[in-house]
Order: sequence, then structure tokens, then C-alpha cells
Amino acid sequence: MSGETNLQQLIKHMQPMLHPESYVFVCTETVDSLDMSKVFARINEPEGITLILTKAQADEWQLTYSSEFSLITLQIHSSLDAVGLTAAFSTALAKYDISANVVAGFYHDHILVAKKDASTAVEVLQAVTKQ
Repeated sequence: MSGETNLQQLIKHMQPMLHPESYVFVCTETVDSLDMSKVFARINEPEGITLILTKAQADEWQLTYSSEFSLITLQIHSSLDAVGLTAAFSTALAKYDISANVVAGFYHDHILVAKKDASTAVEVLQAVTKQ
């Protein structure tokens, strides 16, 4: 498996990057008419298909959502076998009452936080890298 597995290195070099767009979660029955290349993530669940996409895209497709989120990408290439990174940053965010919705890609971890918490979340994550 490629990517960093050493927890201290992961934390020290995670480099949180805040994306400028607003993101939303939607649940739909079908995606047949949607251009999936414009979707950040798709998760198939028994209750429906969850899509994570920009608010602008959801509005264009007239999809219903209830909350707006900010997307923070940890720029270190973390291994899917790495242990403890999610626990480290979610624990730090929890101390500030910030919910962390995490999506792991092959190369990076992505954290969706409430839009109102975005600046604080980035500050907290940057502080964690210095500990």
C-alpha cells in the first residue's frame, strides 16, 4: 500500500487545505440523469444513494439538502493502512464541538465540517500539526 503510515509524520505534514466552495449531502433514489463526474463522492446505502457535491451543483440539479459544509483536504498522501490519523484530528475538533464527517480517498483524507466551523476547524488542524 502506498502512502505514509507513520502517525507522527501524518499529523506533522497533514497540511489542511480549505476548499472555497460550499458542499452539501443529498440522498436520491437514482443518479441516471446526473453527470457523476461533477460529484465529489457517492455512497450507496440501503436507504438511497448519498451524494456529496457542491451546493452550486445541487442547486443546478434541483436536489434537496438541509445543511452546508466546508471541505478540508489533508494534503499528505496517507496510506489506507494508516492507524490513528482520523482519531487524532477528530478528537482535536471534538474539543471545539466541531463535527467531522470524513471521507477517505486513495491519496487523501477529506473532512466536511459545518460551514460556520470552517475557519476554526482549519486553525485547530494547523495547531495539531505543531504539537
